[in-house]
Amino acid sequence: FRLQIGFADEAPINNVLRSIVMQVRHILQGKGRDVVAIASTATICDAAKLLTEKKIGALIVKDKSGKLTGIISERDLVRAMAKGGADSFTDPVSAHMTPAPETCVEADTVESVMEVMTRGRFRHVPVLDDGQAVCGMVSIGDVVKTRIAETVNEAAALREYITAAV
Repeated sequence: FRLQIGFADEAPINNVLRSIVMQVRHILQGKGRDVVAIASTATICDAAKLLTEKKIGALIVKDKSGKLTGIISERDLVRAMAKGGADSFTDPVSAHMTPAPETCVEADTVESVMEVMTRGRFRHVPVLDDGQAVCGMVSIGDVVKTRIAETVNEAAALREYITAAV
């Protein structure tokens, strides 16, 4: 977030606003780092059951070694059903997942993740740690909630700055 104020003393307000820019790490601190994963060899039916049981919209897909190989979402399940009907329930997750999904790291800004999600038209992004292992997942709902909180904080900082200057 870059605020341009036409005053000679604009540096203090920019410093305040920069200090409240939210990062992916802030989302994970609030929601937790639990990640629900499924094997690439599991069936679409298994994925549907797990999504329903956990009340979530997407699963991380891992290979036998535990490495991230894809992501499968509710949208992917709907597409599988539309394409293959009930027979799709026995298809492996690997046949319908999004391979090599976009990822982010904890230091990424919430704004940059929102841009990636909007541009790619997807609602879930796995979060990788320094060792490239999955350490969380953020959804568009998490991002929007955080952006709203960020906007409220920015408005409060501006009010405080204006009140102090008067």
